[in-house]
Amino acid sequence: MNFFYIILFTGLSLNSCSQQKEEETKTTPLPSVVLKDIFLADPTIFYNEGIYYLYGTTTGNSSLNGEGFQVYTSSNLKKWKGPVGVQGGLALKKGDSFGSKGFWAPQILKYNSLFYMIYTANENIAIATSDSPLGPFKNASKEPLAASVKQIDPFVFIDDDGKKYLYHVRLTNGNRIFVAELNDNLLSIKQETLTECISAKLKWENTENVEWPVAEGPTVLKKEGLYYLIYSANDFRNPDYAVGYATSKSPMGPWEKSKTSPIISRNLIGENGTGHGDLFLDKDNQLQYVFHTHYNATNEAPRKTAIIEINFVEKENELQLEAKKESFRFLNKN
Repeated sequence: MNFFYIILFTGLSLNSCSQQKEEETKTTPLPSVVLKDIFLADPTIFYNEGIYYLYGTTTGNSSLNGEGFQVYTSSNLKKWKGPVGVQGGLALKKGDSFGSKGFWAPQILKYNSLFYMIYTANENIAIATSDSPLGPFKNASKEPLAASVKQIDPFVFIDDDGKKYLYHVRLTNGNRIFVAELNDNLLSIKQETLTECISAKLKWENTENVEWPVAEGPTVLKKEGLYYLIYSANDFRNPDYAVGYATSKSPMGPWEKSKTSPIISRNLIGENGTGHGDLFLDKDNQLQYVFHTHYNATNEAPRKTAIIEINFVEKENELQLEAKKESFRFLNKN
């Protein structure tokens, strides 16, 4: 199995959403009382040789905002050190790769002895490489993946047969999740394979009934021949931002949304804005989902990083994904 990986206004436009997200990373002041919480949105955790590496979109008033991607490390998922990237805490630094702003939603994988960072910048997708998970990640061409529209939130899945797929969000009449087969160099897609997977159409996916519905943050895994696409829906500023999933017999779809979605929401864990994360296996082979929440019940920013266990549960003659409420916790610095 491969694991490569507040305020919402009715009729909210895409540009206002993107603009507000960028403003948050630059100017949002931290509350007067800040504990040791880690403030990374759209997080991902990559495990390599006994160490967990945590990356994400920087939130809050950090001097590293808009400069690239921080990385934290831990040996037990409880005590975190960082940021410890080789470039002043950054694993990828602006100027070394594509992008001048909007560094969002990275994913890390190891392929052919190199570490790859697939990420969003300038509302495009780019890929950088490094010899170490700590960086420096660089992209010699400083070019994004070619696309006719803006695209964000990349996730690379490598199937058992070696085929590689890029799941991502295209900004076209809403945030919609697409998939395309990647070429073996991981630097371009096979354009003829580009296929839409999911858009936000269910009631829980658009609780404010906005004109620009949002489905984003895809992660994919495979279990007993079935593909599971985990995603988030609603605008990230909406308290109802939540996580659901869909299944398919093929990595290209068609996808059937789960009747039990959302599986992570404020109704489950009592925190607003729960979503946009990544799945990974911990040292004990337990499936975990790292994600972000709002700062508190009244303030969306800065978003906090959290973790919860995910299990496969046999129900109605099928394997369903279920989050373990008791395992939910925030990630903290040492």
